[in-house]
Amino acid sequence: QSISNTIWSYATVGHSSPELFEAAAEEAIKKINSFKPQAMCNMLWSYATVSHNSPKLFDTVAEEAIMKVHAFKSQEISNMLWSYATVGH
Repeated sequence: QSISNTIWSYATVGHSSPELFEAAAEEAIKKINSFKPQAMCNMLWSYATVSHNSPKLFDTVAEEAIMKVHAFKSQEISNMLWSYATVGH
């Protein structure tokens, strides 16, 4: 969750740091199975908000979300879909 929170903080203030976002994506991919739905959604929202597409991250989150779909709230699903649409993924 700390990866997600850090990226969310950068995106919330509108600061895109490509190097940071790529490094965070690499770490998140390794640990995605420990991410809760909220953290996955926040992560994707952050990337979409700063227009930073990370195809491997978005693919990995999609695979994990399918396995955890029953745990998602409707707002989380909506935010996730918005993120995919916004980055054109």
